[in-house]
Amino acid sequence: MNIQVRNLTLEDYSDLTESTKEAYHNQLGTWTVDEIKELLAIFPQGQLCVEVDGKVVASALSIIVNSKKTNIESNYDTITSNGKFLKHDPEGDVMYGIEVFVHPNYRQLRLGRRLYDERKALCEEMNLKSIVAGGRIPNYYKYSKELSPRQYIEKVKSKEIYDSTLAFQISNDFNVKKILKNYLKDDKESLEYATLLEWNNIYYEPELKSNSPTKRTIRLGLVQWQMRLFNGLQDFYDQIEFFVNAVSDYGSDFIMFPEFFNTPLMSPYNHLKEIEAMHQLATMTDDIVKKIQEFAITYNVNIISGSMPHLKDGKLYNTSFLCHRSGKLDSYSKIHITPNEFKYYALNGGDEIRVFDTDCGKVGLLICYDVEFPELSRILADQGMEILFVPFMTDTQNGYTRVRSCAQARAIENECYVAIAGSVGNLPRVNNMDIQYSQSAVFTPSDFSFPNNGVKAEATPNAEMVLVADVDLYLLKELHEYGTVKTMKDRRKDLYEVKLFK
Repeated sequence: MNIQVRNLTLEDYSDLTESTKEAYHNQLGTWTVDEIKELLAIFPQGQLCVEVDGKVVASALSIIVNSKKTNIESNYDTITSNGKFLKHDPEGDVMYGIEVFVHPNYRQLRLGRRLYDERKALCEEMNLKSIVAGGRIPNYYKYSKELSPRQYIEKVKSKEIYDSTLAFQISNDFNVKKILKNYLKDDKESLEYATLLEWNNIYYEPELKSNSPTKRTIRLGLVQWQMRLFNGLQDFYDQIEFFVNAVSDYGSDFIMFPEFFNTPLMSPYNHLKEIEAMHQLATMTDDIVKKIQEFAITYNVNIISGSMPHLKDGKLYNTSFLCHRSGKLDSYSKIHITPNEFKYYALNGGDEIRVFDTDCGKVGLLICYDVEFPELSRILADQGMEILFVPFMTDTQNGYTRVRSCAQARAIENECYVAIAGSVGNLPRVNNMDIQYSQSAVFTPSDFSFPNNGVKAEATPNAEMVLVADVDLYLLKELHEYGTVKTMKDRRKDLYEVKLFK
């Protein structure tokens, strides 16, 4: 599955119309081609859509209004000028949402949240004061005889009643400012009532025209995973989803699990030799990756699935999978195999070193022992890496110290952020995986813009938890140009170099 949030084009009109009909059961009509042409002409960046596997299945349309000249409490036809959009003002201060819908077959993917997030980002980029919209309350007709609109809304807020539209808007930080009467003609489900919804841009500067469109702060979520036995694959999936749900609720852009975090699933094969048990575990990897891809799409977060054994051309690798929230899949196989991994599992080393393009910039992946080889991360830094993710698994504190110390060195010498995540606890019924030691952390370069000790955040040692930390990519650019020392620029390339052979 491939998911893309982008600007709507006129070529999308057929898909848009089909999806609109399905979303509203053809009860509220569809947009005419002339209306879409006009919206694209007056405010093209405000017309958004979600494309899934080449088909537009969701959309958000909007205009800009001047809050001093336009009564935002007006009904829908007045705001939209009956489809002529005469209230649109490029110099206005408020974005008015005139449409959001998702095809019913795709609602489990939470595409509406992506559209709202994109709208908010555009609002901040354009330095607009707020986003305002009239929100339908489509379940109100079921309760209208016993509840007033205000009582109904209060019960939805307190979760005594479920209204999919209003509950979604509240969960996306919109506040109900007023109840509107006779808002949308022929809206029989809402009995033509609506809520006046508002989301405020806390970065709004009245004296400025616009802000930078570049996203500067990236939120990382690291899972310090407790090794535990599972009754089956579904229990394992439930535990993964629990953490993905929790971290995505914090608005994280990435979530990372540790190296070999799925090894509890080896317990049914504990009677086999270690290499045979690991091969059995590898037969589950493809299905696990597909499930994690679903979570990445549904919860709108990029997931680094720790690492898992992966069979390729008859050889066993230790592979990490980067499941993009767009549906794209990337992978990296551990290059440096420890003596223990070779002895017990006959693992093979990967042979590809590259950065991955994400919606939050360029990131690198190394697995545990790999971070102890500085050449790898230097090559990634030369390729533009800004954040290095290192899932690891260590059984003793001295093993952990090697990974931690090297990871922190990589952050300093490559002027990047490094995030490490490991497992904790005991796993008594899985051979060679019995004890774990971990303290997950996020490391930074060492200069005035960063923490004095180069540690952005760190977890409690040996306790299951989630570590959430924000990293500012602009600080890396400033460091690169104006830092106290400029490690990347000051290299003596006339004397030495680090070269990638293939």
